[in-house]
Amino acid sequence: MKNALFLCFCLLAGVIAGGLLAQLCAGIPALSWLAYSKVLRFAPQLDLSVLRLNLDFVLELSAAHILTLALAIFVYRRVEI
Repeated sequence: MKNALFLCFCLLAGVIAGGLLAQLCAGIPALSWLAYSKVLRFAPQLDLSVLRLNLDFVLELSAAHILTLALAIFVYRRVEI
């Protein structure tokens, strides 16, 4: 259980750090490649004329996200709990 919580913490920290890193590097020409991102969108809709349901799932991954997630997994595997 502790390992699963620590893994979730590491992944969450990696995602947050990747987002911050991408925003910081977007304005620097030499590091702007870290802010390059792709958006994956899944938007199912259900319309029954009485009930209308729209779900919108958006996943935006940048190069910085991928690097920091890889670093988070590396840290998780190296640290003993």
